[in-house]
Amino acid sequence: MDSDTSRRFQKSSLLGFLVCSESQKLLWVLLFCIGFVLNNSTVALIVPSPEVEYTLYCNNIVPESTSTVMDASAGNFLKLQNGYFTGGDKIFGQNPEFGINNPKSLSFRTGHLYKTDAEGVFKVYGSLDFQGSSLHPVISNDTHKHGHLRYRPPRIPVRRGGIRFGLHGFWSSSSGKLCLVGSGSSYSIDGSFRNYNVVLKLNYPNNSNIFTSLVSGVLESLDTQSSLNYFEPISMVGISVRNYELTLDECLNGIEGKKNISLGLEGGRGACPLLISSADRFELEYGSHCVSVDCNPLGMNIGYMPKFMFLTGIHCFGKQSAQFLLRVSKEPHYGRYDEPLVPNTTLVAEGSWDGKNNQFCATACRVLNFSHSLSDAFIGDCSIKLRLRFSSTLSIKSRSNTIGQIWSNKTTNDSGYFGELLFHSLADKMIRVPGLKYEYTKIESVKGYCLEKNTLKKHKGKKYPNSHSSDLRFYMTIRNRNGVVGSGYSSPLFVGDLFYEPVWSTNKENNIDYTLVNISYMISFTSSIDFNLGGKTFMNTSLVISAEGIYDAEHGRLCMVGCRDLGSKHNQNLKKNDSFDCEIRVTIQFPPLDAKRGAHVQGTIDSTRERKDLLYFDPLELSSNSIYTSQAKESVWRMDLEVTMVLITNTLACIFVGLQLLYVKKKPKELPFISIAMLTVITLGHMSPLVLNFEALFVSNRNRQNVFLGSGSWLEVNEVIIRVITMFAFLLEFRLLQLTWSSRSYEETHKGIWVCEKKVLFLCLPLYLGGGLIAFFLHQWKISQYNRPFRRARMWYKRLSLWGDLKSYAGLILDGFLLPQIIFNLFFNSREKALSPSFYVGTTVVRLLPHVYNLYMAYSSSWNFDLSYLYANPRMDFFSKSWDLIIPFFGLLFGALIYLQQRFGGRCFLPKRFRHSSAYEKVPVVSNE
Repeated sequence: MDSDTSRRFQKSSLLGFLVCSESQKLLWVLLFCIGFVLNNSTVALIVPSPEVEYTLYCNNIVPESTSTVMDASAGNFLKLQNGYFTGGDKIFGQNPEFGINNPKSLSFRTGHLYKTDAEGVFKVYGSLDFQGSSLHPVISNDTHKHGHLRYRPPRIPVRRGGIRFGLHGFWSSSSGKLCLVGSGSSYSIDGSFRNYNVVLKLNYPNNSNIFTSLVSGVLESLDTQSSLNYFEPISMVGISVRNYELTLDECLNGIEGKKNISLGLEGGRGACPLLISSADRFELEYGSHCVSVDCNPLGMNIGYMPKFMFLTGIHCFGKQSAQFLLRVSKEPHYGRYDEPLVPNTTLVAEGSWDGKNNQFCATACRVLNFSHSLSDAFIGDCSIKLRLRFSSTLSIKSRSNTIGQIWSNKTTNDSGYFGELLFHSLADKMIRVPGLKYEYTKIESVKGYCLEKNTLKKHKGKKYPNSHSSDLRFYMTIRNRNGVVGSGYSSPLFVGDLFYEPVWSTNKENNIDYTLVNISYMISFTSSIDFNLGGKTFMNTSLVISAEGIYDAEHGRLCMVGCRDLGSKHNQNLKKNDSFDCEIRVTIQFPPLDAKRGAHVQGTIDSTRERKDLLYFDPLELSSNSIYTSQAKESVWRMDLEVTMVLITNTLACIFVGLQLLYVKKKPKELPFISIAMLTVITLGHMSPLVLNFEALFVSNRNRQNVFLGSGSWLEVNEVIIRVITMFAFLLEFRLLQLTWSSRSYEETHKGIWVCEKKVLFLCLPLYLGGGLIAFFLHQWKISQYNRPFRRARMWYKRLSLWGDLKSYAGLILDGFLLPQIIFNLFFNSREKALSPSFYVGTTVVRLLPHVYNLYMAYSSSWNFDLSYLYANPRMDFFSKSWDLIIPFFGLLFGALIYLQQRFGGRCFLPKRFRHSSAYEKVPVVSNE
């Protein structure tokens, strides 16, 4: 359908809609939408290309056989992980418009598997997934499936591009050869859609060990070189553990273990699960010998000296043995389980637990002969030994509970030799190994300033979290003297002699202990802006402070000594004893469990060195808006209550409008005397959430609530009900507005009423607009106050938006919805009973209930979480305690005035000299019903 045809279709649809009957309108709307969609979107069927003929490209590698029985073990059959590839720049090349380069990776999974009439030959259906560096959406085209719809790509490109090939072919278990053909589709860099026909040839042995676990091969294009779909061959490598057998177990003869400082594995706990828990990041330590000896474990020049090591792709064999990849890097990013096997930065290793010396020993091998093509790569040079153990004791200067060594068993003059390296897990990564202990060494220096009587008196008599409470860990913001703000996290490590196990109890009486307890902490924070600390600048780098001290649960006070690593492990000019700055004092004050609104964790991190010292830094201000478990539970309870309140009030609004409709049906002569301005206000009040895409805002708020409160399902279910009830209330109010308008339209004698209505509009409209301007200027003033640096850090969760302030003001207009009716009665001097008591009294009560509820919660609840408010938010402009008294007062006053006007006349409350006027003549009203 071309654009002209579509426009003619839409025009005819609109004309048809205007002249059709009520029963046909829905059909016209549907046809109009179809025309609009066809004109504004690209929808096309992908006709699958003819299936690639297997015998033309693979029959000489694995001859085609007839399939017989489906094999149920397809899921883990011929699985390829940690794959890496080179080539295919035409498909995966970097788009210069965005400049983001992602690591190349691939994986292969078997979808369906069939046995064949040939011995040891299987028919395989699978998918080959590539993730490259381009930034284009992905569309798959499995040739053994039916065609499917293809939609226009998104205007905003995705961060990571890729392609999936649907493949089929045969694998021989005796030769280890796998040959598959198929196709895949994706969008190229220029935005055009391309379909690629390919053949995949892999060496995939049936049985593997560390030497044969490397799967290599090539993906070739079947299109002609002149075709736009042609691409250069893609060579690839990956790891297979099919029928894997451990063969190397020689590092037990290396460096002697230190059993007395290493933890054993008691109770049958396996080394491999612990290895997975601790394997994401290790920091390498270079000794003084690395000045004269090459200490690069890769045995080649990669342009930098690695600083970090990652264990990825770990496969456990039993509880005590494993095969894994060992990758090095200069950046401290988190390793992934499926990290690709990049040959020049990755080693292939296997090892087992040595229970005699309480250590995990492994042998690592290099990937060789990959410079020309990855399909020629193989594993060799298994001269690298590794030992890893779990520390039995931690301290403020030693927070790594996983440590080890990596060395070469070659001689100095041999090719590939490197000097011994130590490595340790980072302080922010801690695994719980049975028997792990903590040694306190700085407690005495804390007692002097932590137990000051004047400070303790200030917080006496209140209740605070106990030493094992989950509330002792919190997210925080850090601000230095220059106003630069960082964000981070603090958590206890040990409480006394026990590993910190957070208790989620919210019982305020039993959750308190009144003893001083030794405690150790891990404090970590980062900043996106240059953050200066002790002469060193940090940006986008995690700064970790190890701390230990005393927690006083009676006063909620935490006093600690902190140590930060100065980085001596990479600076040979510093002595080992000078590698830590332990002249740091950390003081944190927790708010009481029954804290009022606005109370939060506060503290300082300051240096006890003299100002002239190079390591001295100005005090850092610490604050946190993390909430207590009891407060979160209270907020969840209140949020459920508020959802119920919203349902009740919206339902009551429908009932009261319905009663007004019944009232005017019995007394149609009263319809013209209802203010259209008033009906417009209340109708817009229910229409706005439906028209202004309020649902998207509601969903956004709900997601933030889920992060803190974890209550999404109840809210999601009731959101639908609230929307339906709101729509129903809007339709009823719109019907009442239509009836009122129609009752005035059929009588020429109602000109006086229209004159009064115009006067109401001329008076109310400037009043509403003036109030809106005041709300705007108040919003600008609040923004100027909010932009103060530390205040912004403390109030990060309170997003000040003009839309939010305007919603608050619109709520105030709705609270005074009777004002236009009062002014109308005043101008017309009418005593007609246009509004039923059930309507104006009931609707007034519905509008005032949130203020009464908020006033009650202000005195009955000690603390509430701002982001969980759904019914009445005390942080909004017109939900303070003063407004909660002023608005109900005027609401009740307006209701009383309506009652007096309908009984004694529109000007009954004015002085007598203002009551008399030339009233409009009352004439009979002919109903249009």
